[in-house]
Amino acid sequence: MPELPEVETVRRGIARHVVGKRIGRVEVGCERTVRRTSKEALIDGLSGVRITHVGRRGKYLLCSLDSGEQMMIHLRMSGRVLVAEAGATRPPHTHVVMHLDADDSGPASEMWFVDPRTFGEVVVFDPQQAATQMPELARLGIDPIEDELTPQILRERLKGKRGSLKATLLDQHVVAGIGNIYADEILHRARLSPRRIPGVLTLATCTRLCEAITHVLNKAIEAGGSTLEDTQYVDIEGDTGWFQLEHRVYGRAGLQCLTCKKARISRTIIAGRTTCYCPVCQR
Repeated sequence: MPELPEVETVRRGIARHVVGKRIGRVEVGCERTVRRTSKEALIDGLSGVRITHVGRRGKYLLCSLDSGEQMMIHLRMSGRVLVAEAGATRPPHTHVVMHLDADDSGPASEMWFVDPRTFGEVVVFDPQQAATQMPELARLGIDPIEDELTPQILRERLKGKRGSLKATLLDQHVVAGIGNIYADEILHRARLSPRRIPGVLTLATCTRLCEAITHVLNKAIEAGGSTLEDTQYVDIEGDTGWFQLEHRVYGRAGLQCLTCKKARISRTIIAGRTTCYCPVCQR
C-alpha cells in the first residue's frame, strides 16, 4: 500500500503537471471507485473546474477546485495516479479519466486513476461539510511532515497507549501516513523493539523516535518512495521509487543486519502485520 512518502510524491507530481489546468470532461468506468457518492456526482463535480491546489493529509490526496469543493483521492492498496498525453493508450483498470484542456503551459492531457484491486476511491466533497461527508479526515492524527512534530508532542500522542509500539505507529488516529514499510524502518533507525509499550516511553526515547520518523520519511520522499515487487506503485509519470534500495529491515528477513552486521533480521507478526527487525539493534 502506498504510504506517506509515495502519496507525497504523487502530490508533488499533480502540483507540477495538473494544478491550474481545467478539467473539460470526466469518464468513470467503475462504480466501486466512486462508491461513496456516485458516478454522476463525480462527473458533475469535476467537469469544467480547475484544480487550484493539491494538499495531503496522511495518505489522503486533497485537491482544491475553483468551484469551492475538494477532490479526495485515496490510493489504498494498488491505486495509481498517472498523467499522459491526450489519447494515449490507457493501462488496464483505468477507472477514472479526467480530460485536461490545453493551455499556455502545454497541450491537452489526461489524468488517470488506475486501480487493479479497486480498494481506492475518488470523491468530490464540500470542505465545509467534511465532518459529515469525510469524517475520517477529522479523525486523522498528526501528519509528521505537514505538521509540527516534536518529541513532546509525540510523547503526548503516545500517552496511555498500551499494546505494541509497532501497532501504535500504524494507527492513523495517532500519527497519519505511516504504514508497514516505514514503521519497520523507523523503529530500526530509532533502535526500538516493535514490541515496546508506547505509553511508557521516556522523553529521551521519544526524541530518538521523533528524529527517526522525520528522517526516514523525508529520505523516502527524496527517493520518490518505495516500489516493491508485489506493489503497483509508480509516480505520476510512471517512474518507480528507489527508497527500497535503502531499506535496512523491511523485506530482509533472514539476511544479515546492515547496521550491526551481527544478527540476522527476524520476522514476526504484530498487530496482524509482518514485522521485520534486528534482535541486536532493537532489543
